[in-house]
Parts: sequence; C-alpha cells; structure tokens
Amino acid sequence: MNQRPPAGRGEGSVSAFCSRARCCCCCFRQHERFGEMKSTAGRQGGGGSAAAAPGDRGQLGSSSSCRSIEMQHDEEGDITQKGYEKKRSKLIGAYFPQTPGMDPSMGQERRTPVTPSSSSRYNRRRSSGSRDERYRSDVHTEAVQAALAKHKERKMAVPMPSKRRSLVVQTSMDAYTPPDTSSGSEGEGQGDEDVGDGEEEDGGGGGGTSSSREGSISMEHWISRAVHSSTTTTSSTASSSSSSTRSGGSGAAAGRLADVLAQHVHISAQHHLRHHRHHHRHKTGLLSHLSLRKRRRKAEPAGLVQNGNSEPRRSENHSAPPDVTGCTNNTANTTADGIQVERGPPGGGGGSAAQRQTPKYGNAELMETGDGVPVSSRVSAKIQQLVNTLKRPKRPPLREFFVDDFEELLEVQQPDPNLPKAEGAQMAAMRGEQLGVVTNWPPSLEAALQRWGTISPKAPCLTTMDTNGKPLYVLTYGKLWSRSVKVAYNLLHKLGTKQEPLVRPGDRVALVFPNNDPGAFMTAFYGCLLAEVVPVPIEVPLTRKDAGSQQIGFLLGSCGVTVALTSDACHKGLPKTPTGEIPQFKGWPKVLWFVPESKHLSKPPRDWFPQIKDANQDTAYIEYKTCKDGGVLGVTVTRTAMLTHCQALTQSCSYTEAETIVNVLDFKKDVGLWHAVLTSVMNMMHVVSIPYALMKVNPLSWIQKVCQFKAKVACVKSRDMHWALVAHRDQRDVNLSSLRMLVVADGSNPWSISSCDAFLNVFQTKGLRPEVICPCASSPEALTVAIRRPLEEGATPPSRGVLSMPGLSHGVIRVDSEEKLSVLTLQDVGSVMPGALMCVVKVEGVPQLCKTDEIGEMCVCTVATGTSYYGLAGMTKNTFEVFPVSNNGTPISEFPFTRTGLLGFIGPAGLIFVAGKMDGLMVVGGRRHNADDIVATALAVEPMKFVYRGRIAVFSITVLHDERIVVVAEQRPDSTEEDSFQWMSRVLQAIDSIHQVGVYCLALVPSNTLPKTPLGGIHLSEAKQLFLEGALHPCNVLMCPHTCVTNLPKPRQKQPEIGPASVMVGNLVSGKRIAQASGRDLGQIEDNDQARKFLFLSEVLQWRAQTTPDHVLYTLLNSRGAIASSLTCVQLHKRAEKIAAVLSERGHLQDGDHVALVYPPGIDLIAAFYGCLYAGCVPITVRPPHPQNIATTLPTVKMIVEVSRSVCVMTTQLICKLLRSKEALAAVDLRTWPPVIDTDDLPKKKPPLLYKPSNPDTLAYLDFSVSTTGMLAGVKMSHTATSAFCRSIKLQCELYPSREVAICLDPYCGLGFVLWCLCSVYSGHQSILIPPSELEVNPALWLSAVSQYKVRDTFCSYSVMELCTKGLGLQTDSLKSRGVDLSRVRTCVVVAEERPRIALTQSFSKLFKDLGLHPRAVSTSFGCRVNLAICLQGTSGPDPTTVFVDMRALRHDRVRLVERGSPHSLPLMESGKILPGVRIIIANPETKGPMGESHLGEIWVHSGHNASGYFTVYGDEVLQSDHFSSRLSFGDTQTVWARTGYLGFLRRTELTDASGERHDALYVVGALEEAMELRGMRYHPIDIETSVIRTHKSITECAVFTWTNLLVVVVELDGSEHEALDLVPLVTNVVLEEHYLIVGVVVVVDIGVIPINSRGEKQRMHLRDGFLADQLDPIYVAYNM
Repeated sequence: MNQRPPAGRGEGSVSAFCSRARCCCCCFRQHERFGEMKSTAGRQGGGGSAAAAPGDRGQLGSSSSCRSIEMQHDEEGDITQKGYEKKRSKLIGAYFPQTPGMDPSMGQERRTPVTPSSSSRYNRRRSSGSRDERYRSDVHTEAVQAALAKHKERKMAVPMPSKRRSLVVQTSMDAYTPPDTSSGSEGEGQGDEDVGDGEEEDGGGGGGTSSSREGSISMEHWISRAVHSSTTTTSSTASSSSSSTRSGGSGAAAGRLADVLAQHVHISAQHHLRHHRHHHRHKTGLLSHLSLRKRRRKAEPAGLVQNGNSEPRRSENHSAPPDVTGCTNNTANTTADGIQVERGPPGGGGGSAAQRQTPKYGNAELMETGDGVPVSSRVSAKIQQLVNTLKRPKRPPLREFFVDDFEELLEVQQPDPNLPKAEGAQMAAMRGEQLGVVTNWPPSLEAALQRWGTISPKAPCLTTMDTNGKPLYVLTYGKLWSRSVKVAYNLLHKLGTKQEPLVRPGDRVALVFPNNDPGAFMTAFYGCLLAEVVPVPIEVPLTRKDAGSQQIGFLLGSCGVTVALTSDACHKGLPKTPTGEIPQFKGWPKVLWFVPESKHLSKPPRDWFPQIKDANQDTAYIEYKTCKDGGVLGVTVTRTAMLTHCQALTQSCSYTEAETIVNVLDFKKDVGLWHAVLTSVMNMMHVVSIPYALMKVNPLSWIQKVCQFKAKVACVKSRDMHWALVAHRDQRDVNLSSLRMLVVADGSNPWSISSCDAFLNVFQTKGLRPEVICPCASSPEALTVAIRRPLEEGATPPSRGVLSMPGLSHGVIRVDSEEKLSVLTLQDVGSVMPGALMCVVKVEGVPQLCKTDEIGEMCVCTVATGTSYYGLAGMTKNTFEVFPVSNNGTPISEFPFTRTGLLGFIGPAGLIFVAGKMDGLMVVGGRRHNADDIVATALAVEPMKFVYRGRIAVFSITVLHDERIVVVAEQRPDSTEEDSFQWMSRVLQAIDSIHQVGVYCLALVPSNTLPKTPLGGIHLSEAKQLFLEGALHPCNVLMCPHTCVTNLPKPRQKQPEIGPASVMVGNLVSGKRIAQASGRDLGQIEDNDQARKFLFLSEVLQWRAQTTPDHVLYTLLNSRGAIASSLTCVQLHKRAEKIAAVLSERGHLQDGDHVALVYPPGIDLIAAFYGCLYAGCVPITVRPPHPQNIATTLPTVKMIVEVSRSVCVMTTQLICKLLRSKEALAAVDLRTWPPVIDTDDLPKKKPPLLYKPSNPDTLAYLDFSVSTTGMLAGVKMSHTATSAFCRSIKLQCELYPSREVAICLDPYCGLGFVLWCLCSVYSGHQSILIPPSELEVNPALWLSAVSQYKVRDTFCSYSVMELCTKGLGLQTDSLKSRGVDLSRVRTCVVVAEERPRIALTQSFSKLFKDLGLHPRAVSTSFGCRVNLAICLQGTSGPDPTTVFVDMRALRHDRVRLVERGSPHSLPLMESGKILPGVRIIIANPETKGPMGESHLGEIWVHSGHNASGYFTVYGDEVLQSDHFSSRLSFGDTQTVWARTGYLGFLRRTELTDASGERHDALYVVGALEEAMELRGMRYHPIDIETSVIRTHKSITECAVFTWTNLLVVVVELDGSEHEALDLVPLVTNVVLEEHYLIVGVVVVVDIGVIPINSRGEKQRMHLRDGFLADQLDPIYVAYNM
C-alpha cells in the first residue's frame, strides 16, 4: 500500500523513506529532523532570495532592543565572490553526502555557479530595499543553515497540533493589524514580494526557499514508531551517572551507515525535487491540519517490512500511537542483544525502507517507565545505589522554613570530567591611561554651561529635526543658559508657597519628555542641576497600563518624587479625566505636573543667580534601569562622577570645542545622555539630534545629517546602521569622510559586529574609513566601561575573537576555527576608560578574579560610575561596593569596584571583549547561555522574513529546579499554519545544533502584540510575566519538555512486599499494628426496635400501615419549596398493593421476575418499588432518559433493561410518550422494548394476596450503576443485606419516627436509593425528598427546606453542594434576611464513592457559616459497588479528622504524614465513621497480604450488608469470587472479604469513639482502576487535576487520563478561544513542578465537554474514548515533544 505523498508535499515524502534511521543517543545531531537539506543553505551563490532575507529584517523596525538585530559575522571584511564560494563550500561541504557519479564540486541542486557576469540579479535591486548582499559572508546565518542542512531529509517526529477551524481562520492575515508601512525601510508592498518570488524562480537555486515551505510533518512517523526523545547534552555527556553504553564513535558509525543506506534514495530524491519545485509554492497550508486522529486512518501501512519479511502490524496500534514515554517495545522489536530496530512504514518509491539499529543507552534515563532497566543492571544498580547513599549527606541542611528533601531524588547532572575547564593563569586587573586634567576643563558642568552661555551665547548647542528632516529649532548656548536659570528659579521659588516651597535643593523631580524634544529636556535637566534638584529622567507614560510604567511609578515613589516636569506638547497628550485632570498612573505617587516652558515661567529677579559650585559628592541625577525581573532601579550619579565621566569621554574620544556630533540615541539615558547632553556641553559641541520618529520614516536621516553638517562624530546603535543599509539605495551623494568617530552604543552586543562590517562594506566607497567605527560598552551602573579609540590612519585594524560556543557555555574561552558551526565572533570594545581599573570576577559566589581563559563579570574601579541604587542599601553593597580577591583570598585593591553587569574578558593588548550581559544569562543544566545569542540563531533560520520585524523575545523560566528556555516570536501577519510550524521546528533544530541546549517552549504571537518598551523594543520582563500569567495569547505553541527536562527523578522499581513468610505476631505485621478496624457490633447493641422482628421490608411496611397508618413517611417538594405530594404509611401500602395487582394482571409476572422502574425522582418510584416487593418481583431502578438529550441517555436505559433481564418496564405516562417519540425511535427501536406499563391511573382493586417471601437470602432488588471508569455494574442485594443495611444506618444516624431527614440525592443507586426509598419504611422517620434537578431552577431550595422543616440530618451529593456553593455564593445575606437558619443541622452528609473533596466541603462550610451551619456538621460517606455504604458520619462519635500526607510518598504507595502547609502536602479527610456491623482491613492488592497501619493498600470490607455478587448476563465467575469473596493470603485466612477496589489507609487517632475505644479513621485515596501507573509510580487523576485547575482562572474543569503511557490533560476553557494556547505551557509547567510528569498531550475544549455522572464524578474513560474517536471537537490539541 505505497501511499502517494499528499499533494504539494513534494520532497517531504522522499524524506519519509529516505532516513527512517534514528539514534536514541543524547547527541542532538542524530535528532529526528523536519525539512530537508537546504539547497546549500538556501543561498544562490552568496546572494539572492534566501540570502536576501536577512536584509528584509529591515522590517525589524521598532525593536530598539539591540538583541533582536544582528546575527551575521563577517570575518575578513570584503572578500571576492570566488573566495566566498570556496570558503562557503568548505564550511558546508561536510554536511553533504556525496552521491556516487556526481562531481563533488557541483552543487547539490544543480546550482549554476554564480559569477557577477552570469547573474544580472545583482544589478536588479529588490524594490523593497533589501540590503545589498554582494560582499556579505554571514557566517552565523550560514552556520544555522548548515546545521539544519545536516538533518537533511529527516523529518521531525512531531505531530502537528490540531486547531479548531475558527482559530485557524482568525489567525489568518486579515485578523491582525497590517505592518505599518509608513516608513520606507519597512514598506513591504505586495509588489516587492512578487519580485522576490520571481527571483526565487529564475535563479535556478530557488529550491532552497521553496523547500523551506515544505509541508506539515507526516503523521506516519509519529504513529509508527516510538519517539525516543533525545536530551540536549552533547554526546560526551550522553548519560549522567549511569555508565553510558554508547561512545561518541558508535553514533558516528551509525550515522555513516544511514548515509550509505540513504544513497540510492538520494538520486531519486533529486529527481523528485525537479518535478515538484514549481508546484510547491502554491500549496495551501490549512488542509494539512487534520488532527492526529484523522490522520491515523490513512497512516496505517499494510505491514512492516523487516529484513524482507512482511509481518502484520500489532493490533494495539490501531487504537493508540506508540509509547512515547519510554523505550518500551510498543512498535519496535527489541532484539536479543538489546539493540532496538526501528521500523518505519514501507517507503513510497524506493522499495524497502532504510533501517538503522540504535543502541539503547545507559539507563535510557529520559522518560523510562519502571520496566526500562536493562536486565543485567540489577547488581550494578544496587552498587550505584550504595554509592549514591554514601555521597548523600546524612541529614539535609535546613535551608529554608521547609526542607524540600525531594530535590535529592531529582536527577542531578554529574559533572563530566571531559568538560572544558579554565586552565590559564590568574587574570591581572587592567589599568586605563592616566586621566589628564586639562587646564581649561571646567570645575563642574554648570560652570561649563555658564562659561559658554556668557562667552559665546550664539554658538549652537543643539539642533532638533522634525519628522520631515527639517531643522525644528536651534538652541544656542546663550538660550540654554538663560532658560536653565529661569527653570531653576521657578522650581525653587514658584512651586508651593514662600513659607512651604514644594521643591527644595536635594529633592528629586521627574523629567518626562518625549523623544522628539531634546531641547526642552536639556533646559529642564540643566535647570535642575542649577537649582541643585536631582532630575530623574523617565519615559512618557503613554497609557495608564503601559508596560513597565507601573514599575517606574514605584521608582518615583521610592525616590519621593512629587513634581514632574514635562513639555507642553507632552502635557497636552497625557490621558485626562473628564474634569481635565491628569489621572494617577498605575503604581505612581501623586505628582504635580509642571511645564517649564518660557511662556509659563516667571522671570527671575535681576539680583537672583544660581549658585555655581565645584563638582561635589551630592547626587547630580538618577538614571533608571530596568532589571531582568522587570523591577526598575534608580542609579544615583554624583556630581563628581558625572564630571569625571565627561572628562574621561572627552579624553578617549578626543572631543574638541565646536565639533558637531549627530545623535540618534535616546538622550534621556545611557550613551545618548552622556555624549549628547553632558559631555557636549562640557566641550561646547554642537549636537544634531535625530528623533526616533524621523528614523522610522527615513532611516538614512542620520547619514544625511552627517553629510549636511560635516559632523565629526555620530552616536548610533547597530540597529541604525542596519536600517541605513536597507535604505541607502536612494542616495547618490553620500559622503562620510568627515566622520572621525562613529560611536556604536551597543557595540558590546555580540551581534553588533555584523552590522558594523556590513555598514563598512557598503559605505567604505562613500568615504567611511574602517578605523572610524568605535564600539563601546556601557551599563547604567558603571557608565561607560570601555570604548574603542579612533585610530590613526593606517594603524592595524582591531582583531576579532572567534570563540567556541560550547566553551562559552561552560564559562571558558576557547579560540575556535571558523570551520565549526557553533562559534561566536566578537569585536573588541577598545580599552579601559582613562583613570579606571578593570578586572573580571567569577559570576557566582565570592568575587574572585577569573583566569585568563575564563569568562566572568567585568568590574571597574573609578570615580566615574554610579554610586548606589537609590534607597536600596543591600543591593547597592552587592553591586557598587565589591572587593575582588585573588586566588589566595586577598583583596586586589583597597577601593571598591562596581559590577558592570557585562560578561567578558580582557584579551591580548588589554582589549576588552564582551560576550553577553548578566541580565541575558540563562543557566540551563549547569551551562550558561546568553539570550542574545539564541535570538540571533532564531533570526538566522530560514525563512528569515517569517519573524515580524525580527521581534523575538528569549527568556528563561524556572520549572523543576532548573531554568528552561522560552522563545517567543512575532510572526508575519500573512504566515500560514504550515509556515509557522515548519519555522518552529527548524528553530528548535538550529538552537539545539548550535547551542546544544533544548528549547522548552517556542511560542508565536501575532505581529505587534509583544509588550513594547517606550522606544519600541520588546519589554522582556513584561513578556515573561504575560507568559507566566497565561495572558500572552500566542497563535502557535510548541512545547518540548521531553528533550529539555533531564532531571526527573529516576523511575521507580517496585520492591517486593511482605510475603507470607514474614513473621506475624498477634496483630503485628513486620513490627506494625495490622490496619484493621470495625464499627460497633450489631449483635451487642440493645434497641427495642419492633422492625428488627421482620426480615423483609415488605413486612415492615405492612406492620407500619397497621400500627401508625397516618404517620407521614415521605414529603416531596417542588422547585418553589411547596409540598408537591406526600405519603403516609397506609397510603404507601395501598398504592403498592394496587401496583402489585397491575403487575400480576397486565404483566402476568411470576415470582422473581425482574422489573425496570423508569421514574423521575419522586413518590411514584417508592410506590412502584414496594409494589414489586408485594408482587414478589425484583425491582431495578433506572434513571429516565433526559428529554433534551435522548440520543445519548436512552441507550443507557435500554442497556440496563437488557442487562438486568427485565421482563417489563414500569413508568409514568409522560415517559411512555417520550419512549414513543420520534427522537427516541431514532435512538432505540420500540419493538425491542419489553412490555411497558404506565402506573398513572391504577385500578381500584387490590391483589388477591400479597407475596410472602420465604428465604431472606433471596434477591430483594438489583442496584445498577455506571462507575467512574464507565463500567456498568449491577449488584445483587438480598433481603438480609437490605434489612441489615437499613438497621446499620438507623443506628448510626439515630433515626426514629419522630425525626425528619432532608434528602437531596438521585434515587437510582447506592446509598442515595437506600435513603430515598428504604430507610423511612424501616426506621419510620419522615423523609423530605428534594429532587436535585429542581435545584437548577432554585438553588436555594435544599437549604431553605432544611431550615423550614428544622431538619437535623440531611444528605446531598457533591453536585448539589457545588451548585449551592457556586449559585448561592453571593446570596448568603439575602438568605439570612429570609430567615434561613442552618444552626440545627447536626449532620450534613455528602454521599459519595470517591476521595472526599475537601476543598469543596470546606468552602461550603465557610460560605454558609453565616447561616449558622456548624463546620463539624459537614462530612462525607463512602460506599462502592461491593458495599453501598461502608462509612457514614453519624450523630455521635468524634468529628471527622483531616491529615496531611506527602503526595510524593503516596505515589510510591507509602503514607507519610507531614505538617499542614509543607511542600507537596495533600489534605485527606476521613470518610465518615465506619457503620455498625462493618469490618475493614487494608490489604496489599497484589499479594493480598494484610498491611500495617498507616500503609496504603486496598480497602477490604466484611459486613452483613455486603452485596451478594455482580448481576451479569454472562456470569463472570472469576471476577465475582475475587471481588466478593476474597481471603487474605496469610494471617486471618478464614474471613471472607469483599474488595472495594479503592486504595486507602487506616490510622488510629487520639480521639475516642462512643464505646470509649480509640477511634480508627479511614482515609480513602482513590480508585485502583482510575489510578495511573507512570514512571513506575501510582498517580491519582484528581491530584493532577487539582494542580491544573489552579494554574489559570480560565480553566473551569480538568480531567486527565493516560494513552499509551502518555499523560493526556483535557481542560475546559471559560474564555475566548484565543486564550486556549496560553494554557498549554501553564499546564505543562504545573504538572512538571508538582508531579514530576511530562504532559504528552494538552487538549483544550469547551465548557461541559468533560462528562460528569449524577454523583458529580468525572467519567474519564468516556472522555478518553471520545478523545480517541475524535468526538470532542477540541479548540486546540497540543502534542508536547
């Protein structure tokens, strides 16, 4: 059954059979791969479409964060085309398998060798202004392409997530805001896209690009093979702590084998490509979106070819995919020597599929289930265990309030001896040149301003441009001086009153100025300096909810800011309240807004002059800094530091008077402030300021201004150079020869190097000299750290550092050849600043000097740094007062150093190299990675234009004691699902290959939706916060926890339990008291109850009808709380007689015939039940079909009628009509029903004589119920058991004829039926019946009735309690005013067959405490199929107790009691008191031996009211004897027990029961058949569900189940469908954190999809069947890799 590839999937299917091989070693290189090899990395000869894509990151647009910009490295500057080709083929050649008969020099894809003559493409520029690619050698991009190419035809074994159509449609391009095409650089009109496409097609090599759009992953791989996840450590660290059975070599051998096998396929692949290339581009993406289940039908191959023999596929695979969580041989045969043969489906054209044998390494530690331990390792595992024990400290240190001792169980990566370690000598501190004090340097900046303002008032200080590039105004030094004086005067004298000025010297004021008004800012800034007020420049808060503005508000509050200066335009633009006031921004203190513009200011008196002092230690200004966590700190800079810093900059940049400097940077902080506001004034320079808005419209504006003003210096970021490159095509007359210095503010960013190189390549012809480019490194704390000095003509150009990335991740410097893929090329940022001392210290721990080949944090000792974080003494000490020490522990200087927050090293000749920032550092598995590097790798992935304007955020989140990398990218509005998924899987491969680290989560969001900083970059901490809160609303998510999470605890191996051979002494088993308990003994209780004389309930009723005929037994309430009907003893007796007559007449029934009673909850049901007993028939109560939902409910009714062998159905007229309705006939054929008798109008006559049962062990009734696992089970209740049951309840609840009991339960099975129908007749009390369905109309009905009838005992179900809690939560006051009083309630019992829902009962108690409900009154009961009620909280006896157990021990079937609130604690509430006549023992479900006290085991019960067996058509005897008549394997082997199928434990409490004995409490943990075995441990679904429901407010309900060892989590979403994808990471995180499990599939569905039965229990198995049959209509299904 050779399947054809789906249309338009071209090469994909070739790859499907090309490499079936997959190695399950750790090394990522052997990972399953998506897309095939790019046509030589998608480049046609160094230029062209795929290569042009980096240029199209010109849309990069607003991202001011330098991180998202550059990736390419250029090595030797300009190289020729031929050299480029040669070097490139050398770099990438290693990854191309050579096909025999093909000339190796020929390109793989019939590449035409591109020379300038043969390709006219170089002369035809892209109209979109894509950067000229002629001289580029983007090594990083190439490295990424090559890394991806290595994975050639392999497809990633990832099932594509399935989305509901509505979601897919909404994520199409028209749903998002179009990119803003206002600027030339970003104008991506339709036209230029077409040009690009044309180029792709005519270039002969366009296949690279088209293949990158290759189809979605075919499902076959996922279904037909177990995916063995690969960890992301390199192969040398293939397995930690276990002996690795796989050396690096064998993997390579396996790889070679695969290449050999793949070669014959390769030629056909070539051929295939030619046919498909042209059809490829027009395929639609959405159709390949069938979800996994739909695909499975197509994906079943007829047979598996192995060594030529076809063998049939295992049957189990039809229902489920292979086990992804362990190397279990689900679809792969494990051969004798432990080598696993992977088999894929037979290929489409090549005959047999290529196979590769993969050794299974070590302990296959990733996700092994308990059985994955190699047979031979039993002994070595014991030794290993011993070694581990010896290594472990005896007692864990008390680190925090609670010790999380479980961290020891987590897999800790053992350090690999082969890891690179620093070997150099200790690095010496580096001293900068002497800061030479020049004679005419001013004593302070204010003095400089005064000097220039008076000596040369006409000299231009600042020229500001408008958005058209025209000068808006020129601020001269004279004007700056006079205006600043005016501002200073007004600040000090005109705010507040004369006696109480608002601002005094030393106070802090906020400066809130927009980016297009540097003049107003400078005036205000210098005005503050003159008034000796401390300015705090901040960004303009655009909205009240601006990302980060709240944090800035906190800074202002902590600085005590009460006044904010702003410009007129800005003041008008601030949001206003209706009264015209500016509202208080979120988190801000109350501030007075003050506009310091001349028209608003008073003139200072003639005799008033500001006092000009020399620079001193007072604070000059506070610069804000945003931390990694989003908090904003204020760095204080003193006047001395400010002046010294200006002097150091003047000296290193050789600034002279009247020089012109063009500034593109933000003038409010950082390099822009230091050069263009402070140092410029000190040297009387002329600043030409280019606003950000102008750059957006015209990216070339700064270059034009440099030409126009013949500027000597320009301050830019690499982004600005990049934009200029994109747009420079329009310029003819650009001349940059005037520039002597181009300061690159973010030159320390490792990726700025490619911008610098590219810029130089293009503009060298326009007069730009190479030595002009001066990268600098700076940080808010240390100000300028280093800057490259402008070189003299002809001096040697600075060197490059080419470093190995794996080395860097271990913190060491290894110079690498550029042949490797994973290298980082760095440029130096010059030498240390004048007057400063620099050293590099270790990142963690004591600030010890690094070795010469080690990366560390740079620290500087100089006057010119910040001095503190305002108001934060502790953090200040750690950052500004560091004393680095040498190896022997002695400080290297008596003066404190300041940490710069930059990571790097001091290279040869004292040059400084920066490799990253502390803020971007992510430590994953002990290795350090830099966020910027990962951004760059992601941006280099084809198609590069996929990411909208290059906006990518990378951050780490902590999950399970390690950092996990999250990558969030904005996708282009027009990208299809298919593109997205393909790009995502490529990014994963690239990051894994280059950084050897796994990405935990990759999310795509619509364009323009990531939170922005004021300058348009990505607000990282805000994005992270949104991600963690589930408010990011991604449109695509790919989680890869399987590859990243390598520190899960080892799977558990089961230990043999106590066997019969262990010594039993008395009631002790292995030193513990045996866990057994019993209720009071029925035989010994004296009660003078007449009913005891009768063995049959029918006789009790007749007796009551004679003795107390008018005593009311039953009262039924309607939804308004009025009495709908009631029955006295005699009325019930008479109706029952009439029904018995009808049965014998109309039904011609014999004794012992079965009758199905299909009635709504009410009195008819009770009468019909006793009528059956009178007629000698066996009644079966059946819930009637739901009129609104006949199709699904009627078949269940029919099934019970059939299985119970009912010979007739009794019901009401209404239901009779319903059974004959059209809908019912469509569901069930009427002719298949037994006779249906309606009992509405009964004949007047009574039967000749009532049936007298003779044997009390005969059947009284059948109890049918659907269990939570979806099994329909009927149990037989004899007359003896029924009477014993009623007596037991009567004694426990002290029920007498004078009592009233309110019952709000479904009367169809279990304890609910017994309370509704039987107990009143036996005990004589009045039952007030409240049908639960009436509560949907009136939620207060039950509680009002309890209050009105002054009821002491009431029974309900969880669904009733939940309805009250949700429906009446806000109405307690109105209920109170209506007189509802619950203070008389003594017991309120929830009837259940599950672990008590403690959260629900507690919230119910708390909520209705105001109405007088006593918390101790609320309790639960426990019953199951074999015994309908084992425990029930009675009237006397101690209160129900609650214990806290360790959830982790519970997974190992152990009970460990912990304190409330300790980590991983789980509260368990006792399930009521054991009923009289009931004995309980806890037994091991496997060995059937008794368990010790406080041990978890199965609850076994022995009691007079046990059911006597299952009622089945087939009579499954084995099950019968096992469940109803089990015996212990040792100890008391005589008693016959019934097995409940529930796990629990007994614990003797300190309380005493009624008889004065110590009370034994029974705690139910969960059903055995519901429990999930994962990783060798036992999990109860409810625990995981509780964790999941807590994660996000939109999750209303959750259910989990397993599917071939995959954990599937289904969540109901209460919110818009766009929130669906937010839930996937949150659900995965919480289950990992709290349960150490990796979620396999997350399914997001609508509210109400999870089926719940009448008792309020989730039907998880029904849900599972629905999921597998694809009936859930999910909003989103995510398959975690």
